[in-house]
Amino acid sequence: EVQLVESGGGLVQPGGSLRLSCTASGFDLHLYAICWFRQAPGKEREGVSCITSSDGKTDYADSVKGRFTISVDNAKKTVFLEMSSLKPEDTAVYSCATTGLRKVIADPIHRGQGTQVTVSS
Repeated sequence: EVQLVESGGGLVQPGGSLRLSCTASGFDLHLYAICWFRQAPGKEREGVSCITSSDGKTDYADSVKGRFTISVDNAKKTVFLEMSSLKPEDTAVYSCATTGLRKVIADPIHRGQGTQVTVSS
C-alpha cells in the first residue's frame, strides 16, 4: 500500500523558517516524482515543488523560488521541503504526493493527509 506521511508543520512568524518532511512507504521512490502541494482556505490547490529521487532534479513554483528548497534522502525514503523567508500568504495545508511528472503543474496520484503551516505574527 502506498503511504505518504507529512510532518513538520506549525506556526511561524513572518520571515521565519520551517522544514517539512514526507516519508514514503509501500513503493519504490524511483517510480514517481514526489511533489509538494498546498491549499489555503477558499483557494485552489497549488503545486509548490517537485523532485525526482533518481537524479535529484527539481521544479519550483514561481511564488516560492529562492525561498523553498526540496531535497530527498533516498535511504530514508523521505522528501524534505525547507521553507525560509515565510510570508503570511504561504499559510496553507501542505501535502506531498506522487506524480507522473516532475512538474508543479502535474496532478497528484497518491497523496498524504497534509500538515498545516501558519505564518502569522
